[in-house]
Amino acid sequence: MSFDIHDIRKSFGGTEVLRGVSLSLQKGEFIALLGPSGSGKTSLLNIVAGLAHADAGRLVMDGRDITRLPAGQRHFGMVFQSYALFRHMTVAENIGFGLRVMKNGPSRSEIAMRVRELLEMIELPDLGARYPAQLSGGQRQRVAMARALAPRPQLLLMDEPFSALDAEVRVALRDQVRALQRRAGVGAIMVTHDRAEADALADRIAIMDQGLITRIETPAPVVAPAVTPVVAPVVAP
Repeated sequence: MSFDIHDIRKSFGGTEVLRGVSLSLQKGEFIALLGPSGSGKTSLLNIVAGLAHADAGRLVMDGRDITRLPAGQRHFGMVFQSYALFRHMTVAENIGFGLRVMKNGPSRSEIAMRVRELLEMIELPDLGARYPAQLSGGQRQRVAMARALAPRPQLLLMDEPFSALDAEVRVALRDQVRALQRRAGVGAIMVTHDRAEADALADRIAIMDQGLITRIETPAPVVAPAVTPVVAPVVAP
């Protein structure tokens, strides 16, 4: 699946928040949109998702113009920073929700099989009967990821997916999310303001500022913590 963003422009109340943004995503590629608040990255993600419409420009998927296609017909998965899990549904019901509401979707047995597969994938195989309130923040985010992947989306969109987690959980979870994305074989676009997060997850990083992509970078290599040399004790002669 190839996905192309061509010269996207958007204004709110007379203020131009996107000023001609173009970007191409290749099959299975993970791109991070990195920039400060107000740079336009979330506005761009919402336009890609179909939650907002551009004033000008085009979105093209596999050669097909989807600029005006409704969000529900784009077949994209979305992971929000607030998890957005249904509190009254179990973990398994949350994961299978998108499959159950699909028009001409899979059978109940096929949904149950897909849910079991994803529970294994996110390493929570025995927690399907629990409710979101009974999970840790990291577990909830993994469930949100599984729910987004359940319908086998053509593109995965993530809006600051780790911002609600503490630093230690964030570092541990981002490796799991990258592994899930690779196993699913789906392209991904993630909004973040955290450079270390972008370096750890992305194949390419699109730097945004004042409604523009100012440059495209490759991630900096992850440097392992320095090892303090062991000093041998001084033995008196």
